Amino acid sequence: MQLFALAYNLGNFLRRLALPKPVRHWSLMTLREKLIKIGAKVTRHAKYVTFQLAEVAVTRHLFGAILERIARLALPPPLVAGRPA
Repeated sequence: MQLFALAYNLGNFLRRLALPKPVRHWSLMTLREKLIKIGAKVTRHAKYVTFQLAEVAVTRHLFGAILERIARLALPPPLVAGRPA
């Protein structure tokens, strides 16, 4: 039961921080069905890896916006000039 609660809380945390406003109201079940349970074809060419997803569930623009917001979560806070690190 503790793992279920942890997964639920993590899902809610990411939903609030990483989803753009148009889809922030999606339930965790909808997120699971549209983002996690989607099959993808992974292709590799030279030094690039590409995920080919069906755009039926989530558009390319929306998926890119979600990935961009997740990437911004990992950025360290900016340093303030004149203050020691």
